[in-house]
Amino acid sequence: MAAEVPPDAVGRRVLCGTDYGTVRYVGNVSRTAGTWLGVEWDDPQRGKHDGSYEGTQYFKCRHPKGGSFIRPNKAIFGVDFLAAVKDRYGLNDKQDVQYGTGNTVVFGTKAVEFVGMDSVAEQQRQVQLNRLVDISVRECAVSHAGQEEEISRTCANMRHINLSKNLISSWETVTTIASQIQNLETLNVSENKMIFPSTSTFISSTFSNLKILALNQTQITWTEVLLCAQGWPVLEELYLSSNNITVLERPDNVLQTLKLLDLSDNQLLDGNQMHLIAQLPRLEQLILRNTGISSIHFPDAGFGCKTKMFPSLKRLAINDNKISQWSSVNELDKLPSLRALQCNNNPFMDTEKNPETLIQLIIAKISQLEVLNNCEILPAERRGAELDYRKIFGKDWLEAGGHWNPEKNKPSEEFLAAHPRYLALCLKYGAPEEGELKGQQPLTLKNQLLTLTIKCPEKPEQKPLEKKLPESMTIQKVKGLLYRLFKIRGSELKLSYESSKLEGKEVELDNDLKPLQFYSIESGDCVLVRW
Repeated sequence: MAAEVPPDAVGRRVLCGTDYGTVRYVGNVSRTAGTWLGVEWDDPQRGKHDGSYEGTQYFKCRHPKGGSFIRPNKAIFGVDFLAAVKDRYGLNDKQDVQYGTGNTVVFGTKAVEFVGMDSVAEQQRQVQLNRLVDISVRECAVSHAGQEEEISRTCANMRHINLSKNLISSWETVTTIASQIQNLETLNVSENKMIFPSTSTFISSTFSNLKILALNQTQITWTEVLLCAQGWPVLEELYLSSNNITVLERPDNVLQTLKLLDLSDNQLLDGNQMHLIAQLPRLEQLILRNTGISSIHFPDAGFGCKTKMFPSLKRLAINDNKISQWSSVNELDKLPSLRALQCNNNPFMDTEKNPETLIQLIIAKISQLEVLNNCEILPAERRGAELDYRKIFGKDWLEAGGHWNPEKNKPSEEFLAAHPRYLALCLKYGAPEEGELKGQQPLTLKNQLLTLTIKCPEKPEQKPLEKKLPESMTIQKVKGLLYRLFKIRGSELKLSYESSKLEGKEVELDNDLKPLQFYSIESGDCVLVRW
């Protein structure tokens, strides 16, 4: 017996084995008998041709070998939403077999008959369905809503629904299901290739409570997002990854409550597309992973100023992109609320071979950053990064017109463009002194390793150590070394030294920015460590 083909089969989603596809044709094929379905497969490897057979084009495919013909009995057109829920949660009629058949319940080997047992079982199922709050029918072949108002009668308390990877072919079907769920807050319809409205539609209260919506891999465009968004008045999180979105438009009067937007795996035309969504007032997290952007620029703000774009943005993910210039990292310091950044796998990160130096540069360039690539930035780490940055580029600062005298400190525009935070770091820590900026000198009697004894006077059980340290080493770096040696925080250390020539006189090493030579320390002297 031939399988029945739905009258609206063309455009419907189908499942054949484990393969998903869309019906593009229903009818006869030359030199064959019976009805065929022409299917465009999600995975082109499943197909054989582009919809043509023996010179006749029956349907069209995006991929030259993305289509094939199958018999209707090989295709699953799906089930209604409630049937999938009952099957997934063991609440369909089949489960009643364990209670006996007809109006009987089996106790051991004895069957006891109850009048109206069928209605009792139905009432029990009804109660159980009404208790469901969080429902997942992922990969359950859901294709349509079912009988009108049946969902609202049986699943009144649903709040969170996972409808991903089913056979839903239109946003209209989603709306029909959701319209029967009064307090829907979370909805995931990812991995359903759907048709969305292309013109403004009547705005209903269907999604009036929806806060989280996932539309990954649904083929939705940004224009369609904005049209549908008119019905999402309180939406806070929107996931749109892998939808081939290339162009954005300004979301006027929609998405104004959005806190998270995921556009990952969409190849945006350029970084300027960001500007079109920059005025979303509550957006706190923006995910732009693998979007093809090569630069970031906020033209409304100059060096050391904050942009008016993305006023609430705290977390930004730009990993797996094509950003090659450090100027884009400089621009991120203009974001007034940025606290967390993910930026791995960008070409600019290959410009520095030492990974620790790379991290220090990013930390020093973005003043308010607290988390970098999922790692917390400790206050001591920020201080060290900023001090090192100030020293590393101190010579460039002087050559560009920088000066210790504030009245004469006028570095070039070119230097400020490359190092927009440098002047702020000089204000924070003081301008680098000439001794700090001297290059490494050849080993001479005056510039050699100092052999120092290191003691902990308050920890007699700690044996004295002998270390050779360069006289140009700053007190801050000495503390960092001692932190690793004694397993204590560098910021908690108090250092002083006793000269081998002046017994009993102890000199405090109180300026982290000064090198050892500033204190006239010589080989044979003893550094005292307290905490």
